[in-house]
Formats: sequence, structure tokens, C-alpha cells
Amino acid sequence: MRRWLDEVAQLCYFIYLWSSVDMISGGLGSGDLEAWFQNLMLSAGGEKSEGKGAAMAGWKDLPMELLLRIISLLDDRMVIVASAVCTGWRDSLCLGLTNLSLSWCKNNMNSLVQSLVPKFTKLQVLTLRQDRPQLEDIAVETVANYCHDLRDLDLSKSFRLTDRSLHALAHGCPRLTKLNISGCSAFSDSALAYLTDYCRNLKNLNLCGCVRAATDSALQAIAYNCGQLQTLILGWCEGVSDNGVTSLAVGCPDLRALDLCGCVLITDESVIALANGCPRLRSLGLYYCKNITDRAMYSLANSRVKSKHGLWGSMQNNSDEKEGLMNLNISQCTALTPPAVQAVCDSFPALHTCPERHSLIISGCLNLTSVHCACAVQAQRVSFSADCLVGSLILTLANFCDSYFESDISISTLLDPIWILSMVWSCIF
Repeated sequence: MRRWLDEVAQLCYFIYLWSSVDMISGGLGSGDLEAWFQNLMLSAGGEKSEGKGAAMAGWKDLPMELLLRIISLLDDRMVIVASAVCTGWRDSLCLGLTNLSLSWCKNNMNSLVQSLVPKFTKLQVLTLRQDRPQLEDIAVETVANYCHDLRDLDLSKSFRLTDRSLHALAHGCPRLTKLNISGCSAFSDSALAYLTDYCRNLKNLNLCGCVRAATDSALQAIAYNCGQLQTLILGWCEGVSDNGVTSLAVGCPDLRALDLCGCVLITDESVIALANGCPRLRSLGLYYCKNITDRAMYSLANSRVKSKHGLWGSMQNNSDEKEGLMNLNISQCTALTPPAVQAVCDSFPALHTCPERHSLIISGCLNLTSVHCACAVQAQRVSFSADCLVGSLILTLANFCDSYFESDISISTLLDPIWILSMVWSCIF
């Protein structure tokens, strides 16, 4: 084991040889780091060096800035191994490591979290996505007890977790801005509401498949507590209805992306509320929302007209931000008609039906195949113009060929490039 750890340390040195130290911000400059490394190589060869960094006796004396730079080039498994090389490396990583993913762990993730998290108390991003359920509440409670600065947590597919985990996160990680609990089907709506009462800085929340947690009452709590929310994923949360969505439209005006795919209870009222209350909405998923009709589409199109007339002045003042819907999924919304969807497409230039930039998704709606974005129409016009030009050119050349046989035009004239260009020119103009 000791030999393996020494090999990890030597690997870090080789990585340093080709990595750029110029990107290290603050602390030692690149010249200082070069001096440290040069001195390390000399000491490894039994020589001594004078000057800056002369006190460095071996790899244990690597400066923290250099160590963290090297570690950033390794995967998370090697980071864990490196933390066991020596106490100096462990302490440096504990103070400097802010991003960690354990999704590679196929077995015993629960034990790994409990043993590692107490060491890495400065974590801000922690990914615990699983292919099969491993995590239990005790692991999440450990995270909540030690990682109070956590901002981004991914617990997706943690089927074994219960409301205990959400209660622990509410008290231990109040600074969370991004939380992914998709597929955590055991969470209740009361526990989710409790979490939002403490984690009021949430901006990105993924509740896909959380059928018990994502209810109208939970959405009302989110709307009341999380006014900064920008992204909300509610895919296949069949208990969500217009009451919950309209609450979001009122309480979360900065909403940018909302996925309602499979929320079969929502109607036009939800879309109308979003169109009127969320002027920065960029992405809307309505897949399989079969109760959506043309009324919802026209409300979206009209919201664009209102923004152009200055009802949303804050949007117009921000020149760096693209305005209007950029992604809309209305697949399987079979009640919609081409004129209503075309009105939406015409109102939002960022919506495209062309294959290269497919952002208006209408799969399963055979009656909407006539809907086309502006660039698709333009491409058809260009193609039609080109066909007309080619046809006119062929007709002109054919006429001149007939003239050749009926006149005294020589074959050399007919093949003269200048003469041919003059014919093309006359064909165009």
C-alpha cells in the first residue's frame, strides 16, 4: 500500500511536467513553483540546491497551490488516493477541494461517503448519482453535518432515502442553490416543503419522477420560499395540476426553464399563467400534456407581443440576454392546430423546426407537419430561386443552341467563356 501511494506521488510530478502552472491564481507565482520543482528534482537525485525553495526536502513539501493544481487534473478516484499519501496532502486537500463526484462507485457508496465527507468539509459540489440504489439516510446526514457550505448536490436515483435526508439537508446545508433528487420516490411533499423553508436560495431543482413529493402543496411552498428559482424539472409528476403551476408563475417570476412533461392534469390555465408571469421563460416542456389547446399557444404568442411593447422593460434593458422561448416541446399534444403553433413559431425566432437546430419539438403530432420556422421558409425560398435560375439558364442555352443551327454563330463563339458569361448575365437580369 505504501509503495502504491508513493507511485501516486510520483505520478503527480510527471503530471506537473506537462501541466501549465501559469493558470494558478494567487499565492506562489509560476517562477516560484518552478524553483520548488527544480529543487525537488535535485533533492531526489541526491544533490543540494541553494536559494529559493532550498528547504524543500521531498514530495511532501509540495506547495498547496501546486498540489491543488495537479489534483485538478486527476479523476476523483485518484484524488481520494492522493489524500492518503501523507497528512500534509490530506490537510491540503481537505482545505482546498470543493468539487467531488462519487458516481463512479458501484458498491459501498454509503460507507465511502461516511468515511470521506468528514475530511472534505469545504465541498461546494457533491455528486452522488447512482446506477443502482446504495445511499441511505445516514450518508446524507453525514453530508449535512459536515458540508455546511454545500451549493450543488446530486442525489438522483437514491431510492432508499426517506424524509430524514431532506430534514437533515434543511438544517445542515441552507446554502444549497442546486438540488437533484430525481427518482427519489420515497420523499413526501411535506418534507420537500420543509426543505424549501430553510433552503431559500434554490435556483435549480430537479424533481423528475418524485411522484409523492411534487404535489400542488409542495409547489406552493416552493413558490412562497424560493423566489429566485430559475429551473424546475417536474417530469412525470402526475399529481401536479394548474393550482401548483399558477402558484409558481406568481412566486417565481425569474423562472427560465420548466419541464412539465407527463403532467397530465395541467390545462391551458397553467401555460397562460406562465406566459403572463414569467417573462424570462426560455424552455418549456409540455410533452404528453394532452389537455393543452390552441388557447395556450396563442397566450404564448401574445406574451411576446406584450414584451415588444415594453410591458417587460427589465428584459429589454438587458441586451446581453436573448429574449423569448428558445425550446418548446409539445410532442403528443394532439389537440393543437397548425395556425396556433405557427403563431408561436413566428413570435419566437429562436424556435426552429429545421433538423440542424431542432428546438420546437412536435413529435407525434402529424397534423403539425406544416409548421415551419423562419429559417426553414427562407431555405425553401432560396431553393426555389435556385431552381428557377437553373431552369431559366437551361432554357436560355437551349434557345441559343437552336440559334446556332439557324444562324452563322461559329462553334468557337459558342464555346467562348466571355460569350457564355454574357448569356448567364442576361439570364439573371
